[in-house]
Amino acid sequence: MSNFEPPIALDPEVTSALRQGAHVVFSLSGGKDSSAAAFAVNAHLDMIGHPRDRRHAIHADLGIIEWLSTPAMVERIAAMLAVELTVVRRKAGGLIERWEQRWASSLRRYENLETYQLVSPFSSARLRFCTGETKVQPIGSFLRASLAGETVISVVGIRREESLSRAAAPVSKRDTRFAPEGNRAGTRMLTWHPIVDWSAKQVFAYHAAHAIPLHEAYDRGADRLSCSYCVLAGLNNLMVSAQCEGNHPAYRSIVGIEINSGFSFQPGRWLGDIRPEILGSDQRRGLAAAKRLAVERRTLESRLPADLRFTKGWPPRIPAHDEAETICSVRGTLTSRLRIANRWPTARAVRERFAELHAARAA
Repeated sequence: MSNFEPPIALDPEVTSALRQGAHVVFSLSGGKDSSAAAFAVNAHLDMIGHPRDRRHAIHADLGIIEWLSTPAMVERIAAMLAVELTVVRRKAGGLIERWEQRWASSLRRYENLETYQLVSPFSSARLRFCTGETKVQPIGSFLRASLAGETVISVVGIRREESLSRAAAPVSKRDTRFAPEGNRAGTRMLTWHPIVDWSAKQVFAYHAAHAIPLHEAYDRGADRLSCSYCVLAGLNNLMVSAQCEGNHPAYRSIVGIEINSGFSFQPGRWLGDIRPEILGSDQRRGLAAAKRLAVERRTLESRLPADLRFTKGWPPRIPAHDEAETICSVRGTLTSRLRIANRWPTARAVRERFAELHAARAA
């Protein structure tokens, strides 16, 4: 084994499943880690005599937020691996559509006084529904249906070095979301992290040693690949993406959500500020107005009773009359700014609505 080929991580469950001829599915994103993991595992499978017809590749297409070159890169990697590639998609649209749908839902809930704080349309480090709904769910659902009754190992290229949250990542784990224990079909699913102990330097060296192509994002100066604009991306990666003309439609679409909602793409960072020259004059004016709305919203919502902020089982109680007056005042301003109906325009109406919701919760 050369210096460019650190060992892959194995554990008894993965080793046993491979010996029994489990299906191996390479989850390809087009990024360096998923490609390195796939090639390293593919070489290991050849070495142990694993059947090639039980190897597969899968990619979740996230819509226009993908780099334009990502589909071709994923196809190229799958062809080099000599495995069939399946591309899956969220039925209700890509990630940008999901953010638009979340904002529409937030407005409906606010208008119906099902919560009294507006919710950002964007995913975040704390709420990563983007990964779950646009990647994990479509991939898991497809594998459950297409490989029912089989043992399935999903190869995922995460590394402990990447973040604190991934520092404790196991070598493998059972995936009971799509193959619960005792399921009727007898399907068993494992998620395997074969390069969990590799460093970024080792990943790049492995690519170089095996002539594995790298996505254009790295050549442009990015240190990681995800969506063209990721809610977790650092400033450099966002700027690299915005310099690529193919990513401009997604940029304008996301800034459009910032404008419509008054929420920034990342906490404390407006995507529209990354490269405002990409935007038309209407969007630049809209962005300035959205920032003013954000300041006003935060100021208004800071007046709301803290113990009535949305939690599971909301609302916990009915507001007192003076609290209802405050809620009514805040909602009156924000519903006007957002051009939605203010269906409970008085303190009495607000208290009656809370009483209705509280009774429904207790029922």
